[in-house]
Order: sequence, then C-alpha cells, then structure tokens
Amino acid sequence: MGKSRRKQKTIPPPQLPPDVPEEDIEFSDEDLKFVEENTDYARFVTRIDTGAINRQCSLKPKTVEDKYQEERSKKKAQQEGKGNNEIQVDPVDVLPVKTLDGKLHYRTVLKTSKLADGDTEELEKDAFEDENTLNKSQRRAKAKKSKKEAKKQEKEFPEEIVQEEETPQAAVLAEVKEELSAEETFENKKNKLAELGMQLLSDPEANIKSLKEMLEISKDENTKIVKLGLLSVLAVFKDIIPGYRIRLPTEKELEMKVSKEVKKTRFYESTLLKAYKAYLQKLVVLEKQSVYNQVATRCLCTLLDAVPHFNYRDNLLISVVRNISSPDEVVRRLCCSTIRSLFSNEGKHGGELTVQAVRLIADQVKSQNCQLHPNSIEVFMSIRFDEDIGKRDREDENKKYRKNNKRNKQEEQNQVQENERKKSKREMMSKIRDEVAADYKGVTYEPDAMERRKMQIETLSAVFETYFRILRNTMYSIGESTEADTATNPGAFGSHPLLAPCLDGLAKFTQQLDLDYIGDLMNYLKKLASSSSVSNNSKQKNSKLLTVSERLRCCLVAFKVMRSNLNALNVDLQDFFVQLYNLLLEYRPGRDSGEVLAESLKIMLCDDRHQDMQKTAAFVKRLATFALCFGCAESMSALVTVKNLLQRNVKCRNLLENDAGGGSVSGSIAVSDKYLLMI
Repeated sequence: MGKSRRKQKTIPPPQLPPDVPEEDIEFSDEDLKFVEENTDYARFVTRIDTGAINRQCSLKPKTVEDKYQEERSKKKAQQEGKGNNEIQVDPVDVLPVKTLDGKLHYRTVLKTSKLADGDTEELEKDAFEDENTLNKSQRRAKAKKSKKEAKKQEKEFPEEIVQEEETPQAAVLAEVKEELSAEETFENKKNKLAELGMQLLSDPEANIKSLKEMLEISKDENTKIVKLGLLSVLAVFKDIIPGYRIRLPTEKELEMKVSKEVKKTRFYESTLLKAYKAYLQKLVVLEKQSVYNQVATRCLCTLLDAVPHFNYRDNLLISVVRNISSPDEVVRRLCCSTIRSLFSNEGKHGGELTVQAVRLIADQVKSQNCQLHPNSIEVFMSIRFDEDIGKRDREDENKKYRKNNKRNKQEEQNQVQENERKKSKREMMSKIRDEVAADYKGVTYEPDAMERRKMQIETLSAVFETYFRILRNTMYSIGESTEADTATNPGAFGSHPLLAPCLDGLAKFTQQLDLDYIGDLMNYLKKLASSSSVSNNSKQKNSKLLTVSERLRCCLVAFKVMRSNLNALNVDLQDFFVQLYNLLLEYRPGRDSGEVLAESLKIMLCDDRHQDMQKTAAFVKRLATFALCFGCAESMSALVTVKNLLQRNVKCRNLLENDAGGGSVSGSIAVSDKYLLMI
C-alpha cells in the first residue's frame, strides 16, 4: 500500500518562463521566411489546447506574500476609483490582513459599472472573471482591450479642439527647432572650415582640393558663414602662396614627358592659381554689396599687402585704388594704409606697383575732376625717392668697361688663330648666359639700378602731374566763381579738398622738381595767395574762393620752394610778404588754422636771412595790433614773434619809445611809400 501511494503522488507543473509582453517580442525576417516556406512543420502549433495549459498552470498555489501584494494593489485601485461609477464585489475567500492598529482588511475587487451602456453580458463576464483568478493570457487580452478602448475614445474627440490646443505650442516648438537647426548648421560649417583649413596648412600639396570645398561653403545664404568663409580662405592663401609668381606650362611643355614630382607640382600650382582667381572674382562681386563691402575690402587689401609679387596683383591694385576715396571711413582707411605700405616697402615688388598705383590715382583725380577725399593724395607723402641711385652702379660699370676693353684688344689679336669650333662654343656659352640672366630677371622682382631710376622718374612725373592739375583746377574754379559772383554749394569733400595735401606734397618734393617748372609753380602760388575769400563786387562769401588758411599755405610753400632751391633761383618774394601782412587781420581763431599761421610767421619772418628794417617795423606794428584783437593763445604767439623781430633788428626798438607823435619809424629807419601803405 505504501508503494502505491508513493506512485499516485501528484507532480507539480513546471514553472513558466518569465512573462514578456507581446509588444516587446520581435521576430527576425529569417524566422518568418522559414515558417512561410515550411508550413507543414508549423501545423502542430494550431492544434495546441491553450485553455488546458492555462488551467493547469493556474493551479499553482499562492503564497501569503503574493496574496498580500494582491490585496495592497486592489486597495490602491479602490482608493483611486472613488467617485466613479463602481461596484464593490464581496470579499474573496482568503485570509484577511491585520494592520498594526488591529483592524482586519479583506480583499475586495472593484469593477467599473456598465449598466449605463446596457451591456449585461459583459457585466456577468467581468463578475465571473473577478470571482476566479485571472491567468496570464486573460490579463494580456484584457490589457489589449483596454488599450483599444482608450484609442477609440481619443479618436472620438473633435479635431478642432485638439488643433486649438496644439497650435500655439506647435508654433513655439517649430521656432525653437528652426533656431536650434540654424545654430547646429552654423557650428557644423564652422567646424568644417576649421578642419579644411588645418588640413591645407599641414600639407598643402596633398589637400589642395580642399580649397574648392572652402569656396563652396563661402557661397552660403547666411551672411555670417560667408564672412567666416572669406576670412578663412584669406588666412589659408596668406600661408600657402609661394614666394614666386606662378607660370602655367605651355602646350609644348605639357606634351613633354616629365617625372611624377613635376606633374604633382604642376597640378598643385594650377589648382592653387584657379582657386585664387575664383576667390578674387568673388571678392570683387561682394565688394559692391553693402553687407560684404568691409570684409571684401579687408581681404583685398590684406592680399595686396602680403603677396604683392603674386599673380593678379594688377587686379588687386585696381580694386584697392578704386576705394581709396570711399565715403565709408573704414574702407577708406584700409585702402590708404595698404597704398602707403606699398610705397614704403618697395622691396616686396621692386617698385613696379608704386608706378602703377601713382598712375591709377592720377587717372582717378582726372576723371573725378579733383573732387576726392584728401587722403587719396596724402598717400603720396609716403613715397621715397633716392637721389644717389645708380651712381655707384655707373662707376662699377665704367671700371668693368675699361677692363673689358683691354681684354677685347687681346682677344682681337688672338682671334685669328682660334678655330671655328671654339668660336661656336663661345657663342653658345654667351647665349646660355644671356638666357639665364633673362630668366633670373623674370623670376626675381628686384630691378637693376637703371630700371629703378626710370621707374622713380615715371613716378615723380605722375605725382607732379597730379599736383599741377589740382592747382590749375583750383585757379579755374576761382576764376569761374569771381565771374559768376554767386554762392555755390561745395562738393561732398569741400570746395577744394585736394589743395591742402597738394601744397604739402609740393613743399616736400620741390628738390626733385626741375628748375624749368619752378617759375610756373611760383606764378600759380602767387595767384592763389592773392585770391580773396570775399568777392570784390558784392562782398558776399563764395564757397569756391580760397580760405585764409589755404592762402597762408600758398605763401608758406613758396618760401619752402625758395629755401630748397636758394642757389639756383632769384625770385622776388615781396608779394608774398604783402599777402601775409594783409591776412593777419583776416584771420579768425575758430575758422582758420593757427598752426599754419604760426609756421608762416616763423619761416617768413623769424627764419628769413635777409632782414629789411622797414618790413620788420611794419610787421611789428601789425602783430601788435593782432595781439589786441584776439585771445590769449594768438596774442602770446604774436608777442613772441614781435620779441624775436626786435631782438634781431635793434634799430626797430625805436618803435617802443613814446614820442610826441605816439611812436614812429622815423630817425634811423628809412620810410618807403610801399610800406607806408602797409602800415
């Protein structure tokens, strides 16, 4: 009996695998394909009795802990379901839970009421499910059903209400997404430019194709990206451009067989030159747009200053000179500083760009009828002329010529004995030397002394041509204004914007001026100094007539010209003294320049070697009158000038004596009718 009882002992069912929701189960494409191809092997799956398996598995005994957890979850669901249409089922036949307070809590089942819908069958079914314990398959089916009902309820809401609630939020989200996407694209392109630039700087020959990508990025619609791209390409070109001018190979040279290194070098140089040309064309186009004007001009000026020996430098120079009188102050300063750098650093280009720049500026002054900004002519002050250039080279050439003459005489004596083979060999060697010298000149941009002197002569002639054109234009405008006798509006830069820098340049470069032209220059200055800022007939101020400062500057330049060419000229400067004497009382502190007046008094009166007592006495009285009419600064400068005149001319101290006539220049000082009119 004992053995039979042991044999009839029930065996518990095996443990089920962990519960995994059907949504998380994924089937591979290979499994699906295998099942579709072998449907005969999968028929047994349809014959499995799932109900029996569920019933068998549901008989698993529950522990006290499981029942306690179920009761706590049901209690929580009951508290959340208060206030809804719910029905409380009788306590389940399980042990109650006793709390610390001593109260007993029974397990209850909450179920939503469906009487309003009139579905009695579902109520009975739910009650049956609550009475019995639900298995896993039933729980899954119930969860799917609840999800489907929730989706149906969401679809039943009106679409208009949903749109009204989502429209403002969607607009804000769209704006935020656009901003974030724009920032991300900007950062990505910025990083891309940095990577390409670093690759080019590390190995230009291997990564020369990256220049095209950088130029493509600079064609973006965003202005920030375009500016950043232009500046990045500029930094790359400044670093990788070679120190020589690239010459592309001819058709014959391309047909010749060369090594791999030569091919690589040719490809690198041709690609670099094409990219550089495309970059310059893009800068010229963007220069005309107000948004990119300053950036494009900065790039052009930087390239011209950094690599003036490289290809397409003439195009760069034309673009920079065109903006030398721009109304934009930033652009004008950039262009002027670049031109000054070219004039002062001629070693970079051998002086060729100096000649071209001066000619371009002269043509621009002529085309604009002298109505340019003064800075466009002030750049001429940075030009340097070497007076002793070519002298030492001429001496060396003379010595070589003498030695060569001696050698030539000896060679002529021995020339009869030489055979034809030596003659042909010597001729061939001379030709090779000439070709090498020509190639060396073409590669190096340092001209000979004679060529440099020719370039300086051309530069000087263009500068003085510009200066004389400005003087003639000023005289012509003054003549028109006196005849018309009407007030006219000055130009954008004033009535005579180029006259002041023109006079300063004449005062500096008069030593290089030919003596034949100095007489004409003095006549021009005399006529300009004698012109009045008030018309003689109507006593109305005319804007085209010269101011007191400009007339004083004319007198000052005349004295500087005479001082620099004192030994070669003999010109009477009496008219300029008369103009200075008359301009002293026309001077106004707030309107005219006090520096020009002080310099004129110093050079014309204090530094004058030939002193005339009568002239000195006249200026002493005029300066004393000037000191009584103006403020402290002008009065002090006038009195200091009077002091210097009296110290240098002792006889003029009689003017300080208080005679019965109130002081005079009688006595030892002879009085002239001309200076009596001045006094």
